[in-house]
Order: sequence, then structure tokens, then C-alpha cells
Amino acid sequence: MGMSGTAGNAVGKRRHRRHAVMSEINVTPMVDVMLVLLIVFMVSAPLLTVGVPVELPETRARALAQTQHEPVVLSLNDQGKIFLGSETSEVPVAQLVEKLKAITAARGGMEERIYIKGARSAQYGTVARVLGMLQAAGFQKLELVTLPEQGS
Repeated sequence: MGMSGTAGNAVGKRRHRRHAVMSEINVTPMVDVMLVLLIVFMVSAPLLTVGVPVELPETRARALAQTQHEPVVLSLNDQGKIFLGSETSEVPVAQLVEKLKAITAARGGMEERIYIKGARSAQYGTVARVLGMLQAAGFQKLELVTLPEQGS
């Protein structure tokens, strides 16, 4: 007597009852994720172009050739301090050649292009001394980075 037929039938009916399949796509979570990604990329994009701020001179020189990979960039600021790549710490002149040799050896050898970004107000003697050191060390592909001249 403990079990009646009606209780068993009620459980059986629940098993056979099916809900209608939801045919709508809920896009709210996707929109939330996309907005978060948009904000993250908007904030991080300016940080990707890190480096030493250098005010480049303007010239009528032709544009530099595009390379398949990122070139080695050497920056000289107006106080004569030297920086490699996107590093914000100064590289002493005595260690410049050995650091460049280590970087270029890891990237493909002495045939690596080196872009030199000299500040507009940097002393000519400092830039010439660095160029001479690099050429004496065996670096042959040295290129000076400038801005296009305004009004030309």
C-alpha cells in the first residue's frame, strides 16, 4: 500500500514532457566579450610602440626599404645617450658593439640591418663616432632614420 499507481504515473508523465527547443541565439555574452576585447586593444595598442622618444630630423632622402622582420633599432637622444631597440635603459658606448653582435648573431648574423635614429639636436660628433664604431666592428648595413621634409 505504500506505493500507489497514481504517484508512479505522475513521475512517468514528467519524464515524457519535453520543453520546446529554444531556437534563438543569445548574443548578449558575445557582445560583452567583444566590448571587453575592444577596450583591451584600445588601451594596449599605444603601449606596443614603446621606445625612446627621439625627435628625428627632416630630409628629402628616399624611404627605407621594407624588411620581412623587425630591424635592429639604435637610438641616440639629444644628450648623446644610446638605446637599443625598445629598451629604456642606456647602453654604455663600451658595451654597444658586443650587445649588437649578440643581438645580430641571434637574428641572422652581421648582415642584419641596423636603423640609427639620431635626434635632431644630437651632436654630429656623437652620431659619427657611433657610425664609425659600428662600421669598424663589421656592420655594413647601417641606415639613418629621418622624417620626410615638410612641404616637399
